[in-house]
Amino acid sequence: MKRNGLILLMCFVSLFLMSLHLMAISHAGEPLTAEWVAQQVFDRDRGHSSRSTVQMVLIDKNNSKRGRTFTNIRIVKNGFEKQLIRFVSPEDIEGTGFLTIETDGYNTEQFIFLSALGRSRRIVSSQKHHRFVQSDFTYEDMERHPVGNYKYNLAGQKTINNMPCYLLETRPKIGTESQYAFIRSVVTKEGFVPIIVEYFDQEGTQIKTYQVIKLEKIQDIWTEKIAVMKNLIENHQTFIKIDKIEYNISISENQFSKKALENY
Repeated sequence: MKRNGLILLMCFVSLFLMSLHLMAISHAGEPLTAEWVAQQVFDRDRGHSSRSTVQMVLIDKNNSKRGRTFTNIRIVKNGFEKQLIRFVSPEDIEGTGFLTIETDGYNTEQFIFLSALGRSRRIVSSQKHHRFVQSDFTYEDMERHPVGNYKYNLAGQKTINNMPCYLLETRPKIGTESQYAFIRSVVTKEGFVPIIVEYFDQEGTQIKTYQVIKLEKIQDIWTEKIAVMKNLIENHQTFIKIDKIEYNISISENQFSKKALENY
């Protein structure tokens, strides 16, 4: 009887060790690497289209708050994303629009339309570090970045709010323009959603933190319902709350053009 118990224990230990080994293998059957995790984040399921209504709240160091509302439509065609944000309130920002178009090589073209001026302008690379409509998100934060432009390190794993996560470190390769010298992310193993992102400048000082406050599955897609970007230098923060979102709906590609951006 004792011998049978010992055999069962040894089998359990063997299976446990095998499971640890399998945890180090990606879903594609390849060894788990930092680059693989980064690619999963880039490719994560966000639907082939979406339409949402979003609240944005800016809070300054004196706890003074400014609220805004915008709509956001997005489509994916042949792996490339197009997105149009349109502010609907308050009156001083109503009509302001922001168009993002991914092109070959996942380069991103960005255009902002200021209703007060009645025209749009392109965001050039030297302006990517500027703040998007006075929020704590910069234009660089508002675009996806090609995985091949960065170096990665898998710094470990941890569990946050009962969600197993990867710890991913990111640094731009030589020749890649970025306002950040180093980014440290906590990425969920299920859905590959970055739920905490810490940004560091060229001097190694942490300047911003992004955190998902509420993560929810909607139409079987992990969705950041509430998130905040905190500027640690200026003691300023921007909250984002999705009031309503629909995935995989019909959206005309004609809505993603400079003409459509300026048609308000």
